[in-house]
Amino acid sequence: MSLPEAHPALPKDAQGKTCPVTGATHEYRPPQEGDSRSPCPALNTMANHGYIPRDGKRITPWQIVKGLRECYGLTTGFSIFLSYVTWIILRKIGPVDLYEIGKHNAVEHDASLVHHNTPAGEIYAPIEIDRELLDEFEKEARTEVEVDVPTSDPEKTRKEKLSLLTITDVGRARVRREKESPLDKVHAEIARGEVAIILGVWETKTKEVTGTRMDWLKLWLGEEKLPEGWRPTKKVGMFETMKRAKGIRTAAEAIRKEEATPATEQ
Repeated sequence: MSLPEAHPALPKDAQGKTCPVTGATHEYRPPQEGDSRSPCPALNTMANHGYIPRDGKRITPWQIVKGLRECYGLTTGFSIFLSYVTWIILRKIGPVDLYEIGKHNAVEHDASLVHHNTPAGEIYAPIEIDRELLDEFEKEARTEVEVDVPTSDPEKTRKEKLSLLTITDVGRARVRREKESPLDKVHAEIARGEVAIILGVWETKTKEVTGTRMDWLKLWLGEEKLPEGWRPTKKVGMFETMKRAKGIRTAAEAIRKEEATPATEQ
């Protein structure tokens, strides 16, 4: 990992919540040379914003629990479940570096929305983001809405058009990727659950549709960065996430069924 050329030099021990350049709490700071990262944008973003050690090294499951709660607003119980089940699947007891969470076919899986599959013979999945895959995923957001957004004047808002990603859109994306790289049932469920979590974190509701802002998702997936000034305003729990994941599965099954039906029968 390396910093952009224009970025100010950072001290090697700058691992806390506060950005060593700006002094702001949980401000984004890109990974430095030697930092550890995983294929998971949620964890990498937490490291980039200082919710877990910024170097991504020697991380404990409890640090992940705290990070999930503070960074994304996940409930304590859900955070504990996600963190400690990950350690169990990895067969780890003590601290890990983020790259270890990318062990292929443990929690990590093929058919990622933004990463290449793990090459044959490799133990750990690639962490490089495929911009073409990200662009393809962005195209799945087919719902445009107009919403009120705050302005510098607290008494006023302005209208802004946004593309929202819906559960049906995610189902379509999962079908597309799993055609290319089929998954077993366990990893297919993990893949749906990953997206279901962030759909809940950034859920946007209008009178017509419920979805998630695609511009925020693209920033998160592509740069592993939180939207400017955003902080969680609600709790995201296990059961509502399971409900969303089930919705993604139902949407995907309907799309597969439609694709399998001959045109003459439709």
